[in-house]
Amino acid sequence: MKNKFLIISAAVLLLFIFIAAFLKPVYKKEARRPARAVKGRIAIVIDDWGYQLNNLEIIGQIKQPLTCAVLPGLKNTQVVAQKLDKLGFEVILHLPMEPKEKYRLEKNTITMNMRQSQIRRILDQDLATVIFAKGISNHMGSRITEDLNSSTMIMLEIKKRNLYFLDSFVTAKSICALLARKMRLRFARRDVFLDNRLDPEYIRNQINGLKNLARRRGFAIGIGHDRRNTLLILKEMLPQLEKEGYKFVFVSEIAR
Repeated sequence: MKNKFLIISAAVLLLFIFIAAFLKPVYKKEARRPARAVKGRIAIVIDDWGYQLNNLEIIGQIKQPLTCAVLPGLKNTQVVAQKLDKLGFEVILHLPMEPKEKYRLEKNTITMNMRQSQIRRILDQDLATVIFAKGISNHMGSRITEDLNSSTMIMLEIKKRNLYFLDSFVTAKSICALLARKMRLRFARRDVFLDNRLDPEYIRNQINGLKNLARRRGFAIGIGHDRRNTLLILKEMLPQLEKEGYKFVFVSEIAR
């Protein structure tokens, strides 16, 4: 009986040695596999949510992180903000600000003649409708983002709420970057507009330009809009860019 036990024990030991010898190279090879390098980080913002509900189904088919800028005080504002958050996207308030051009202004657009108390009231109202907001970007606002007094009052209120500011950069004379740095407010700035033209080939070229900038600089921010063509092309192109080594992130991961 004792000899039989020794024979079985020896056989089991030999089996373990064989298995270990067979698996060891596999584990060793797996451990040495290099991590895939990230070519660049890309944050894509989709502006002007709230006018309609038409494109929620399309954006729901996009699996990469997107940041969605929702306009306040519209019929669909709260519903859109809730649905976008539920889909896993980052929601920000798309705050209407006065432009230099003669456009039709949204309700409660921040204008040059407003006092701090008025700006504070507007932000409180807007953030109550754009729930889940992690940051704020400017809707239009070329006049405001060039003005030191107005921009200072807005950024003070943003900082109090522990939010970041994304400058849509609608004017080359924007002072927002310098002001945010001085105030130590988390800040980011748009690099590329993706869909100033509705032509699909133009949008593809803009996305490729954004990709190239991310490769050169390490990150890039692009802004598109709640438009069917834009979202369909993003759905088509983003998986391929991921395969090429680009990482999609929320704007909050770039803002500093």
